Amino acid sequence: MNASLTRSQVAILAGGMGTRLRERSGDLPKPMVPVLGKPVLHHQIDLCRKHGFTDIALLVQHRHEKISEYFGDGSAFGVKLIYAIEDEPRGTSGALRDALPLLADRFLLLYGDTFMDVDLRKLWNAHEASGAVGTLFLHPNDHPQDSDLVDIDSHGAVRAILPYPHPEGREVRNLVNAALYVLDRAGLEDVTPAEGKADIAKHMFPRMLELGRRLHGYVTPEYIKDMGTPERLDKVERDFVAGLPERLSGRQLRSAVFLDRDGTINREVTHLKSPDQLELLPGAATAIRRLNRSGTLAVVITNQPVVARGDVSFEGLDRIHARLESQLGAGGAFLDGLYLCPHHPDKGFPGEVPALKGPCSCRKPEPGLIDQACRDLGIGRRDSWMIGDTTSDVEAGRRAGVRTVLLRTGHAGADAKHAVRPDYIAPDLADAVEWILDGHAALTRRLAPIAIEASQGRRLVLIGGLARAGKSYAAQVLKELLHALGRQAHAISLDGWLKPKSDRVEGSGVRERFDLVTASAAIAAAADSSSRVVLSEPVYDRIARNAGAQHIEHSVGPEDVLIVEGVPALLMDDLLGRPDTMKMYVDVAPATREARLKQDYAWRGTPDEEQLTTLAARELDETPTVERSQIIASFVVELAPKPEGEE
Repeated sequence: MNASLTRSQVAILAGGMGTRLRERSGDLPKPMVPVLGKPVLHHQIDLCRKHGFTDIALLVQHRHEKISEYFGDGSAFGVKLIYAIEDEPRGTSGALRDALPLLADRFLLLYGDTFMDVDLRKLWNAHEASGAVGTLFLHPNDHPQDSDLVDIDSHGAVRAILPYPHPEGREVRNLVNAALYVLDRAGLEDVTPAEGKADIAKHMFPRMLELGRRLHGYVTPEYIKDMGTPERLDKVERDFVAGLPERLSGRQLRSAVFLDRDGTINREVTHLKSPDQLELLPGAATAIRRLNRSGTLAVVITNQPVVARGDVSFEGLDRIHARLESQLGAGGAFLDGLYLCPHHPDKGFPGEVPALKGPCSCRKPEPGLIDQACRDLGIGRRDSWMIGDTTSDVEAGRRAGVRTVLLRTGHAGADAKHAVRPDYIAPDLADAVEWILDGHAALTRRLAPIAIEASQGRRLVLIGGLARAGKSYAAQVLKELLHALGRQAHAISLDGWLKPKSDRVEGSGVRERFDLVTASAAIAAAADSSSRVVLSEPVYDRIARNAGAQHIEHSVGPEDVLIVEGVPALLMDDLLGRPDTMKMYVDVAPATREARLKQDYAWRGTPDEEQLTTLAARELDETPTVERSQIIASFVVELAPKPEGEE
């Protein structure tokens, strides 16, 4: 073993053979396998230098001459390298023990088969602040079932190391040992045998815990991946090209989707208190996996008053969340954070916990949990979203300053605790994620030129089109664009002026289903005012099929834009008669619209026979009239392409 008088602050385990990568690398040692044109070890050395760690010891064995020929003494790479050469493989812990004389009193330990974009200095500082003898870099991943897992307490202290393979049926939180550590050298000789093989995760760390030595878990969403198989190597390269490491790096604010738990990810169960009651909703794992692969953080924000009620202990809740994360992991998905409120404002429950009763700043609709997650995970609000199934979720997102999506799963907004309209409504989590990752940006690009024109002296925008064409989405995106252009805007739905079913005359046409006279008067009064006024918009309940139980109050200034959307929006142009009105018609492929209508009827519980009757009636008394209204539209926007050959 070569020696040096300067002790290194970094040790890199670079002795791997790369057996599983031989189809790509031949007989190269694993750390020399190229990632996007240069060895993964080169990437690691560059990262160390970037964060001020320039004294590096390479712990090498297989074909070590290939490594030393490439890197030499490190001077060409801006670092100082020394080599600790194993005569025979001793495992990760054995190799580290043999190299201890070359290492500083405190050092970083990297594995030579991981690609990472990590702030090593921040990790180092966290270790110094922890008071621990070792800090483990932890993160959730999409294959926890075949990874080494770590159990930590609420303060980050490591309670147990759970190496792979795991016993059948084990369900623990998805915190994976990512093979990146900061270690204090003192005492490491005591936890590894002087001869034979030993592994850091399987032997050294468990022995340290047995001796009562404190290990700290450092949890972060930063990018670090094992690239030890051809499939994982390909994945790392795809991630790099797609910019995933950069988005997760923390050099800029991260984007996140905040997720309610019950009714959003798993089936709604009143006061869920056992892991056996937890069942993922169809498509939930796939949707969260899409967020993971996009570099968008998936963070659960959940009220859990069952703790305050005395129904579940914190330990029991942890077991429930272990089940949740295990089921998501089986679907290749993970959560970047889970924040819960254990409080309950009311007293009088048997077994309740008095310390957790009363008001708090974390129970939704308060935004406290979202605020905390933003601080902890470096999340920016401009590109972040809240998805949930209740008006409390929507109101929490609104107060936190993020966009909101209400799902039609779970309570589907029927709690009606808050008179608040979500920015968007989606049938389920998969549809919401599809909109967030793809649809929203696409529609924003489509409507940008229209928004520019609308911002130039327009006071009123009417958005018409057939039912389920996407008018409400278009109105909200246009509102966001106008805000970005410096114009305050309000999206108003004509559904609030739908007449009760008992007041409608069957077959009288689409105009007669709405109280357009009252709607026009309210809108005109706000549009004509030269001072700030309140426009009270009735909220339509799609399940009860009535309006007026709640109202949304729009504080409309004299320069604000009113965006009015609804099936008959263009039909009320003659009632309003304003020259500063922009008119837009939203179109969609008939097959797409029909599928959405059927989905909507099914959600309401409408019998199949009634669905067919209603669809046929709408085709007669609504479709022709509404389609003719596009003649007066300045813009026709088709939100879904028609199938090939369809007129």
